[in-house]
Amino acid sequence: MARITDFAPGYTKSFLIAGLLAALLTGCGETAYEYPTMRPGDTNPSIYGKEDNGSILGPGGLSLFGSEEEAPAGGTGIGVNAYLWRASLDTLSFMPIASADPFGGVIITDWYSAPENPAERFKVNLFILDRALRADGIRAAIFRQQRTATGQWQDAAVEPSVGTELENTVLTRARQLRVSSAQR
Repeated sequence: MARITDFAPGYTKSFLIAGLLAALLTGCGETAYEYPTMRPGDTNPSIYGKEDNGSILGPGGLSLFGSEEEAPAGGTGIGVNAYLWRASLDTLSFMPIASADPFGGVIITDWYSAPENPAERFKVNLFILDRALRADGIRAAIFRQQRTATGQWQDAAVEPSVGTELENTVLTRARQLRVSSAQR
């Protein structure tokens, strides 16, 4: 069996010890970097100073969960009321969901035509506005189109009460979910 000393007699131990010492000493030092507060020739130190820790995304940077006071424990979870979110998904489950953002509280459906009326289709944009289970914590925008004689889809008016009815249905379902979770 070959040993390390067989390849380079006399030098191997020295290099091995020097390499180990270098590796150990490299991790021991604590380097503090001092960045200049001004560039040569500049007269405004606040542009480059350490006190300016801004970001291209604004003074506070990017925050996915709002301010630190509003952030959920552990930094995870959805950004809206969980009962409203679940109730919204339950209520709109018969429609194809195009986009659902639990952090922003937005659910966008794709166009849906009821089997009994294929000449009419609906689309819903639902917005959850609050973390609390409140009546004003949800808004629904409903769009309706009808098929013309030429086969093209044309926008049609939607009764304002339809959006209110959908919001009330979601709120009722959210209250049911809250009550059922409290009983467990």
